[in-house]
Amino acid sequence: MKRVLSIGLVFIATLVFGQYKEHLSGFNMTSFTYKHDKHWMAYLELQERSIEEFSMPDYYEMKGGIGYNINKNNQPFIGFGKYGTYKNSKFYQNEYRIWLQYIFSQNIGKLKIDHRARAEKRFFDFPQTGKTDNTERYRYRMALTLPLNNKKVVPKTFFVNAFEELFFGPDLPTFKRNRVFAGFGYQFNSYVGTNLGYMWQREFAVSGNKNLHFVYFGLNFTFDRLKYMEEHHRIPVAD
Repeated sequence: MKRVLSIGLVFIATLVFGQYKEHLSGFNMTSFTYKHDKHWMAYLELQERSIEEFSMPDYYEMKGGIGYNINKNNQPFIGFGKYGTYKNSKFYQNEYRIWLQYIFSQNIGKLKIDHRARAEKRFFDFPQTGKTDNTERYRYRMALTLPLNNKKVVPKTFFVNAFEELFFGPDLPTFKRNRVFAGFGYQFNSYVGTNLGYMWQREFAVSGNKNLHFVYFGLNFTFDRLKYMEEHHRIPVAD
């Protein structure tokens, strides 16, 4: 297993540093899931990204919400978040976001597939200029999780996961962003899991397109009041 993980990290580094004009960025996430019963759950996520320079954080997210498990395969969710962007070490942009989403899950053998659709309303203000703005965005993500040493992700499970996500909006260009992620992780026990991987992000803009390359690290905590975790367990990934 250690050899496989080492080969994976070497591959990720080769892919990232093979980009001549592009550079490595950082993406760190900590999430907390509270499962009140077999239907209701609450979620909190904290993010820090180093987009322009790997050693200098310049973006953060604080977001969360409430979800309802209709059954093990269907979950509507409502969320709210605050997002901050820095440029040249100065605060540049505030964003407040509210969203509605729906997750449909299915299994093919050991492989778990999560389909997520999300509609966002976004509000911006720019402290340096006093300007404000707002827009909408629509997202679809298909995420795959494959446990390696167990039939599903339970304590002491190694897993690999991947996703692709598409972003759309009302103003041009309509196709805003494409994200592709591949990684691996370990579920230590019923409460703590971790995830490490590489994410490629393509930004589409009228002024020109841009590629971003992230090394992603996630640490996930689950608090399950009734120990109902296994039936509705999902791995939080880069969001």
